[in-house]
Amino acid sequence: MSCIENLPVRELENVWITMPDSCNLAAKVWLPEDAEKDPVPAILEYIPYRKRDFKAVRDSRMHRYFAQQGYACLRVDLRGSGDSEGILKDEYLPTELKDGVDVLKWIAAQPWCNGNVGMMGISWGGFNALQIAAMNPPELKAVITVSSSDERYTDDVHYMGGCMLTDNLSWASNMFSYNSIPPDPAIVGERWKDMWLERLEESGLWLKKWLEHQHRDDYWKHASIAENYGAIKCPVFAISGWADGYSNTVLRLLEHLDVPVKGLIGGWGHKYPHLGDPCHSIDFLKESVKWWDHWLRAVDTGQDNEPAIRVWMQDSVSPLIAKIPGRWVAEEKWPSQRIEMKEFILSPNRINFEPVNTGEEVMKEEMRIISPLSVGLFAGKWYSYSESTDRPHDQTEEDGGALIFDSPELEEDIEIFGAPELEIELSSDKPIAMIAVRLNDMCKEGTSTRVSYGLLNLTHRNGHENPQELDEGCFYRIRLQMNYVAQCFPAGNRIRVSISTSYWPFAWPSPESFVLTIKSGGKLFLPVRPRNDRDEELPELGLPVMAEPVPTTLIVPAKREWTVTHNLASNEVKQKIINNDSRIRLDDIDLELQKDTTEVYTYFNNNYDTVRGEVNTIRSLKRGEWHAVSITRTVLTSTRRHFRIRAILDAYEGDTRFFSKSWDETIPRNMM
Repeated sequence: MSCIENLPVRELENVWITMPDSCNLAAKVWLPEDAEKDPVPAILEYIPYRKRDFKAVRDSRMHRYFAQQGYACLRVDLRGSGDSEGILKDEYLPTELKDGVDVLKWIAAQPWCNGNVGMMGISWGGFNALQIAAMNPPELKAVITVSSSDERYTDDVHYMGGCMLTDNLSWASNMFSYNSIPPDPAIVGERWKDMWLERLEESGLWLKKWLEHQHRDDYWKHASIAENYGAIKCPVFAISGWADGYSNTVLRLLEHLDVPVKGLIGGWGHKYPHLGDPCHSIDFLKESVKWWDHWLRAVDTGQDNEPAIRVWMQDSVSPLIAKIPGRWVAEEKWPSQRIEMKEFILSPNRINFEPVNTGEEVMKEEMRIISPLSVGLFAGKWYSYSESTDRPHDQTEEDGGALIFDSPELEEDIEIFGAPELEIELSSDKPIAMIAVRLNDMCKEGTSTRVSYGLLNLTHRNGHENPQELDEGCFYRIRLQMNYVAQCFPAGNRIRVSISTSYWPFAWPSPESFVLTIKSGGKLFLPVRPRNDRDEELPELGLPVMAEPVPTTLIVPAKREWTVTHNLASNEVKQKIINNDSRIRLDDIDLELQKDTTEVYTYFNNNYDTVRGEVNTIRSLKRGEWHAVSITRTVLTSTRRHFRIRAILDAYEGDTRFFSKSWDETIPRNMM
């Protein structure tokens, strides 16, 4: 990566934006030096991740770059986060979105802004950029949304296919920690402790809220733009990575939005594309400026002539290697008429490429599967943040507890781009059951690489709003869509479909063990994409170029670990994840930052009643004698009928415990 020449930029460390109800939101502003004489377009990123400290390095590299290109850039802390006043009680509340509209109005009225404003963000900021665009504020002219979702229930960190993701626990614990640290006294003054206490007392236990909404009800429909794609009137540039959990959104936005929309999906994880691993990161900030120049400045940057979607076509690679080789490909329109959904019949242990007898004698063949809870230990995270430790590992061991179907060795390469689907007929011996389906690339060397996957709580087979229990022994035909993917299966490899009845700890298991009976004659649908010589003509996306970051001093390096153990004496199986960020000092404001997180997922004796998830996080801010620390611990367990949450929050000023609170909550399971 490289840095651009330092063009004249002025930084405003903190600016207060007063809302109509008198609540002050804290903003950091980067301005071209002469913006007040020659007003410029503005770019807003509006998130709860603390502009002053935990995102200061990232923000300086990106927003200073945009300012050096002639844009006014703002990083605004949501109400109740960072240095802003108020309380943050949940994601995407109406107050947050209304505040965002008022912030846009405020920006457009400033003497340094020409009235044209864009919004961008990754994850939360990508979500609310879309959600605020759907409110159609006149100041908002275009959006860049990275790693976000249009559908909060079916395609976010909480639930997938009606199954609860354990990242629901992980993410709730992350926000539990974020919400429990104070604003900076250097910004808010002596009232910092009162603001801190207010947050500690009132932010609440978000995991409890999310578990109280186990189906797709009005809670999740709120702020899901899939409810009304037509509400968005401004152009949208949607980005994600195949190692991220949010890649599906890009293709759905391309299909459903009735505005200029462009898509980009690379090989990175849950990061801005200029901050991904060195093998996959691109000059994303340059691509962003081209987008902003076109829609905020009316400069012809060739956007109208670019393909609708550009993606990284992944080559076959061992899952033991973090790097994912491949090449860039593109489609002029999406959905693409060039891509053909091809159908393959499943017979016992086999994916048939040639026509097979699908008569009654074949259809009567039945296969049974009851997976151990260990299937899922090597699944990785729903959304990858490290791009090395938390991606799916070799699936061979996972496949040992699954029902598998293998193709013959491929005689020629097969490339797919789209969402694979599986249609099967099955029955369960219990009223509540789940199914996990994986599409794997079986390498010649014997390793198995997960290409795509899908989950389905079978009580949600007819939709996510009104689930229905299964009748024992009754056969149901289901069609499960896996995640979108672009993948090359090379000649000599095999394609594998793996079906399991658990995927722990990726997803919370069903209330009890069960047996699925699956009839042969099911169908695998693969979106086969023919080669396109025009892919070779695609322009390079370049290596990352960013502005100089704020100066820092490294105190303790980051630590990433992912271990799986099986204690044969106690028969405890444990997955332990350590995700500690680098402990650094922000030299310009003399502030030390710490964030250490450990997640532990366990079970005993394959007993569903023993599954347990625990997340512990320490965050601290330190400047001279001032030292604020929060310690959070969240434990989630379950019985056949209930979830149980136990949580502890301790806040320290120096060595003195300033606040302590504990929770013990029980939530009924509702066909979950």
